[in-house]
Amino acid sequence: MGSIRSICETARWFFVQLVNKGDSAVTLTFDRKEFKWEIGESLLKRMECEGIVKQVFPLHDETKRKQLLRKWALNWMDFTWQPIDEVYAYFGMKIATYFSFLGMYTRWLFLPAGFGLILQLINFGSSQLLGLPIFFAFTISWAVLFLQFWKRKNSALLTRWHVSYAVGLETGSKVTDAGTNSFIQSSVELEKKPVIDKPKERDKAFQREEWFGQLLRFRNDTIVVLGIICLQLPFELAYAHSYEVADSDTMRFGLTAVYLLVIQYYTKICGKISVKLIKYERNGSTESSADSLVYKVFGLYFMQSYIGLFYHALVYRNFMTLRQVLIQRLIVSQVLENLLENSIPYLKYSYKKYRAVRKRKHEKGLSEGKAVQLAYRVEKEYMKPSYSASTGEELEDGLFDDFLELALQFGMIMMFACAFPLAFAFAVLNNITEIRTDALKLLVMLRRPIPRAAATIGAWLNIFQFLLVMSICTNCALLVCLYDEEGKWKIEPGLAAILIMEHVLLLIKFGFSHFVPEEPAWVKAKRVKNAAQAHEMCSKQLRNLYSLEKKKD
Repeated sequence: MGSIRSICETARWFFVQLVNKGDSAVTLTFDRKEFKWEIGESLLKRMECEGIVKQVFPLHDETKRKQLLRKWALNWMDFTWQPIDEVYAYFGMKIATYFSFLGMYTRWLFLPAGFGLILQLINFGSSQLLGLPIFFAFTISWAVLFLQFWKRKNSALLTRWHVSYAVGLETGSKVTDAGTNSFIQSSVELEKKPVIDKPKERDKAFQREEWFGQLLRFRNDTIVVLGIICLQLPFELAYAHSYEVADSDTMRFGLTAVYLLVIQYYTKICGKISVKLIKYERNGSTESSADSLVYKVFGLYFMQSYIGLFYHALVYRNFMTLRQVLIQRLIVSQVLENLLENSIPYLKYSYKKYRAVRKRKHEKGLSEGKAVQLAYRVEKEYMKPSYSASTGEELEDGLFDDFLELALQFGMIMMFACAFPLAFAFAVLNNITEIRTDALKLLVMLRRPIPRAAATIGAWLNIFQFLLVMSICTNCALLVCLYDEEGKWKIEPGLAAILIMEHVLLLIKFGFSHFVPEEPAWVKAKRVKNAAQAHEMCSKQLRNLYSLEKKKD
C-alpha cells in the first residue's frame, strides 16, 4: 500500500513511465528483494510484475471535491442546474459532456411532461383520441429540435473549453492495444514501401485497406445481428407470450425471475464476444472501437427492452398490460437501478475496508475491541470500485452504462408516447434524481476516474436519432390499433390520415435537421477567425524559413 501511496501522490493524474535507457540492466531493491530493470523496459511495468505496484489511479482533491459536493451533488434545490465548467476541470471532457447532455435533456423534458400530464389527467371526452395524434406530432417535433439544439450546445461547449473538434479525439485518451491503431499503422507501413511510390498505386493500396476494414466490421456486425435474430428474438417472444397467457401473478413473477437470470448471462456473454470481435476490426482510434462496441451491445439491449412491449401492443393490443410494463420499467426498475448503482459500490468498499482493518488487527495482535484506522487516504481510495463499464472495460468507462440507461429511457417514452403520455413526467422525476445520484457516485462512492477526451457523445447521438425515427413508425402503428378497434385494417379516412402523418413527420424530422444550424453563428465566426490566424502564422513561419535559407545561400 505504501508504494501505491507514493506513486499516486507523486503523479496526481498520470504516472510518468520511466524507461531504462542505459547500456545495462539496473538492479533495484524493494523490501529486501532484488529485481532487475532491463534495458528498454518500463519501470512501471517491471514494478507491476514484481507486485510492488498494484494500480495507478488519480486521487480526489479534497478541497475541490467538497466544493462540488456542496454546489453539485447535494444541491437538490436547483433541479437541473450544474457547474459544468467545474465538472470539466475536475473530471475531464467526456464526463462533463455527459452531465451537460443529461441536464439539457431533463430541462427539455418538462414541456412534453406538462402536455402529457394534461392529456392523462383531464378527460376530454370524445376529443380524447384527437389529442393523441396532436401529442404524437408535438413530441416528434420536440425530439428533433432537442437533438439539433444539443449539437449547437455541444459546439458551444467545445469552443468555451478551447477544444478543436477538427483535431483528433484521442488527445489524452488511453490507447490500450495495438489493434485499435492497426489501420493507421498499416497506412504508415504502406507509405514506407518503395513499391507503391507512385500516387495511383498508393491510392489503390489505401483503398484496399479501407474496404478491407469495412468488410471486417460488416462481418462482425452480421455475426451480432444473426445472434440477436436467431437466439435472442425467439427467447424474448416466448417470454412475452408466456407472460401474456399466464393465469396468475405468481406464475408471471416466476417467469420474470427466470427471464432476468437467463438474459443477464446472455448479455454478458454477447458483450464479451463483441469485445473480441472488435479487436479484429481496423478502427482508426480507441473512440471508433468504443463506438463499434456501443452499436453492437445496444442491439442486444434494444431487443431485450422493447420486443415484449411491441408484442403486447401490436399482437394482443393489450394497452393495459403495456402501460403496466411501462410503469414498471420507468419507476420500479429505474429506482432500483439508482439504488444499486450507489449501494453496491458502498457495500464493496465497506467490505474491503472491514477486511483490511481486520488484517491490520491480526498483524499487530490487537483484540477485537481496539479501534484501527487506515493510515493513508490512498488506501481508502484504493478500496473503492473503479468507474468501469459493465461490458467492454478495455474500451469504455462507466459512462457506457449511464448513456445506455438514458437511451433506453428515451426509446421507451418516445416509441410508446401515444399509449402512455404520462411516461414523460416519470422520466423527468427520474432524471432529476439521476443528476444528483450520478454526481454523488463519482464524488463519494467511486475512485476518481481518469479523464478521457471525447468532443461529442459519439455513437449515442446516432442511437437517439435511430430511436426518434423508430418512434414515428411505432406511434403510427399504435394509433392504428387505437382507431381500428375491430382489427380489419381498412384504409378509412382516419387510417389514411395516420399514414399521411407518418410521412409528414419523417419530412419534419429531416427538414428541421437542416433548418436548425448545428453550431451558433458566434462559434462559426470564432472558428473561422482561429483558422485564419493559424493560416497567417504558418505563412509567416514559412516566409521566415525562406528568408533564412536565402541568407545562407
